[in-house]
Amino acid sequence: MRRFSAFLISAGIAVAQDLANGQRIFQSQCAHCHGPRGEGGRGANLAKPRLRHAADDAALFKIIDQGIEGTEMPGAGMTIPETWQVVAFVKSLGRVPPSTLSGDPVRGEKIYAANGCAGCHTIRGRGGALGPDLTDVGARRSPRHLRASVTEPEAEAPDGFLQVRVTPRKGPRMTGVRVNEDTFSIQVRDLAGNLHSYWKNDLAELQKDRGKSPMPAYGGKLASGELDDLVAYLASLEGAR
Repeated sequence: MRRFSAFLISAGIAVAQDLANGQRIFQSQCAHCHGPRGEGGRGANLAKPRLRHAADDAALFKIIDQGIEGTEMPGAGMTIPETWQVVAFVKSLGRVPPSTLSGDPVRGEKIYAANGCAGCHTIRGRGGALGPDLTDVGARRSPRHLRASVTEPEAEAPDGFLQVRVTPRKGPRMTGVRVNEDTFSIQVRDLAGNLHSYWKNDLAELQKDRGKSPMPAYGGKLASGELDDLVAYLASLEGAR
């Protein structure tokens, strides 16, 4: 019966019990990043009729099963029937009406420029490399998460983003963001955007400030309406469609 149920889901036919099971699994394994209604958070907004990385059900199954290499999306490690049930539930989220934002993305783009955000972040190949690329951040993060990232960046620091303090045996101490690290070396981008590479044997100290971010908090710097506009602009950045 479970094999037959999985076959029906893969054919685009999901019964109520499959959707209920898919929702239960989603809430326990996926909602932490994607939100309880798939509205997004640390993970992408899934409450859309079309998903950027999943053109069809088979592609969505593969992503849930194997994850997306080079991103924060891991493979779920579920059984085949369970994976198809989650596919069915995620597909049902595309029928949820999208949230309406009160901000103006045109004004938000001007606020982004006026506050020097491009000095650290890249959009469509233009900008700095210290912070995460924002080209498709609106497809990867919910408006709620974007607002939190702007107002309290250290509370919403992305996975894999690590501030470090490097003290060489010879040379000046430096604070920056880890770009790459292996057993013997570490590469760090300083707060001016310059790249440095160190052999660990040449370091007197290497401190990793987990949960810290060089990004300033804008909660007290921007008015509520300005934050609305900035979030609306960031939410509009969905990369190539």
